[in-house]
Amino acid sequence: MTSIDRAHLQGLIERETTLYQERNPLSLERYRTSDHLFARVPMTWMSKWAGGFPLVLREAHGATLKDVDAHEITDFALGDTGAMAGHSPAPLARALEERAGRLGGVTTMMPTEDAEWVGAEMTRRFGLPQWSFTLSATDANRWLLRLVRLVTGRPKVLVFSYSYHGSVDETFVVVGAGGEPRPRPGLVGPAFDPTTTTRVVEFNDLEALARELSHGDVAAVLTEPALTNIGMVLPEPGFLEGVRDLCDQTGTLLILDETHTFSAGPGGATRRFGLRPDALTIGKSLGGGVPCGAYGLSAELAQRVLKAVGAGAD
Repeated sequence: MTSIDRAHLQGLIERETTLYQERNPLSLERYRTSDHLFARVPMTWMSKWAGGFPLVLREAHGATLKDVDAHEITDFALGDTGAMAGHSPAPLARALEERAGRLGGVTTMMPTEDAEWVGAEMTRRFGLPQWSFTLSATDANRWLLRLVRLVTGRPKVLVFSYSYHGSVDETFVVVGAGGEPRPRPGLVGPAFDPTTTTRVVEFNDLEALARELSHGDVAAVLTEPALTNIGMVLPEPGFLEGVRDLCDQTGTLLILDETHTFSAGPGGATRRFGLRPDALTIGKSLGGGVPCGAYGLSAELAQRVLKAVGAGAD
């Protein structure tokens, strides 16, 4: 294997950083004068932007961005998939104007008649009959982990190493160099050691999954249909079906996080590949750029939850 010349690599990084600063002087100036933003950025993760500062935008339509330096940029990130259908598509803009402008009531804590048909559309796409809505996929995952622990009486969840499930504390566990579970590198100030709440195995390793589920303390396997946050790691043939079978054999629930894999089709990877989750979470692109998340439940799981909490009407 050819070794990496790190001195040469550092020189390339410095060259590109200088070029980035020269090409984006107004974005750099906005960054330097953002005295009232923590770390000079509106969200802390932006402080690690390649080049030292983020571009400051003026407009975003479709797949085109315009920044303060008058550059037109083709956007392949699309808000980290949050705007998967493009920025400000006309149907979304009309719906927002109708609700916020003509009808009013952006946040009322009460449902509108739209709620049921949206739930029905989610059922048509993903197959799960019962839906609840949140402000993000992270929230959807958090709620579901609570519910599955409630109905199973089991304390733990299982995730795959380096999977993506938002900022849910229990999911920041990876497989260490020696095969041991350890907190994910970069995890800051956790309220608890996530290795105490979570079992973790490598994606596509059914043998390891069977071993960890055999302990009988896992309420649910939470997984993406394909790993999306370390490049793309696709499931090997038969892997997802094997996960379903192992969950059935051990009384473990299966949650699919379709937040990033929704792009597989109108019903995400669940519909495209005929998957059978007990529950499903989604966010980001669901709202077309408006913060939104949702989770769906199978009929059996929904009844178990309602029985456990003693709530709900026929």
